[in-house]
Amino acid sequence: MYYVYILLLSNGNLYTGFTADLKARIKQHQAGKAKSTQNKRPVKLIHYEVYIKESDARRREKFLKTTEGKRLLRMQIKDLLEEIDYSPIIR
Repeated sequence: MYYVYILLLSNGNLYTGFTADLKARIKQHQAGKAKSTQNKRPVKLIHYEVYIKESDARRREKFLKTTEGKRLLRMQIKDLLEEIDYSPIIR
């Protein structure tokens, strides 16, 4: 199985990643062993998707990192983001 996951970072941004071992990868992020998030801890897993084919998961991760993908993801998990009082930092 392959996973595409979304983390809420301490700076309020969302991080999108891909992995074949979700539990281990989240532990790496939480321990500061992932360069991409080591200075943005604590991190919180707020969403993940499971795929059988690696190619499908990689394609989804790539899409979610686009402007359109981010917009659609925020619409998809709107209630969760409102519950955690998510206010994206606009760049």
